[in-house]
Amino acid sequence: MPAARGYDPFYMNIHTAQSSTHIETPTGPLEIRQILAIGRNYAAHAHEQGLDAPDHPMVFSKNIASICTNGDDIVIPPIAQDERFGGNQTDFEAELAVIIAEDCKDVPREDAMSKVLGFTCANDVSARWWQKKGSGGQFCRGKGFDTFCPLGPSVVTPAELAKNGHDVNDLRVICRVNGQVMQDASTSQMMFPVDVLIEELSKGTTLAGGTVILTGTPAGVGMARTPPVWLTDGDVAEIEIAGIGILSNQVRLG
Repeated sequence: MPAARGYDPFYMNIHTAQSSTHIETPTGPLEIRQILAIGRNYAAHAHEQGLDAPDHPMVFSKNIASICTNGDDIVIPPIAQDERFGGNQTDFEAELAVIIAEDCKDVPREDAMSKVLGFTCANDVSARWWQKKGSGGQFCRGKGFDTFCPLGPSVVTPAELAKNGHDVNDLRVICRVNGQVMQDASTSQMMFPVDVLIEELSKGTTLAGGTVILTGTPAGVGMARTPPVWLTDGDVAEIEIAGIGILSNQVRLG
């Protein structure tokens, strides 16, 4: 899969700065305004945790400052290394990310894909102690540390994805850590596919243009392994999705 091809309509770059994160589109920059994420959208991932698959999408948010891009470091902050708080339990989660093109609300499933600017790879990096124990059962803190949402390497439109023979409902999603495959599944295994997620998330709620939706991760995460596998200093995490490319980030201790 080639790298991003400049700012043409099909391969759009994501840029981060201290003040904002935006996507360069043919008509100008689109600011990323919020990140919504879906938990347990693959039944096997729920089951590897000893949990039931949800009846409705499990929704949480990530801090907008958690975004970084291809080639940036994932920085594990001191608070996520502190032995008083479980020590380092930083995990990887390969995910397909969907970017909403324009403000929309109450979108019927049949119109959902018309609201999509494009797709990219995401790593829903998670400090598990803070996710599970440190925030009163709320995921946002353990998921929201700076650099804990790598996105990239580019944004591919639905039209270009289809043109190259790929179906968003059957894309291979792979995570490698230091070259070892840790996750490998298809988006066909999602319980709530992209169009259903857009329909559900937009019910009674405006999805702002520039909303990023992380669609959930397959089985194989580090916390579910025996012994657990945590990201640590010097590791390289790669997320590869068919038709989109490879998102690569090195890990370092902050």
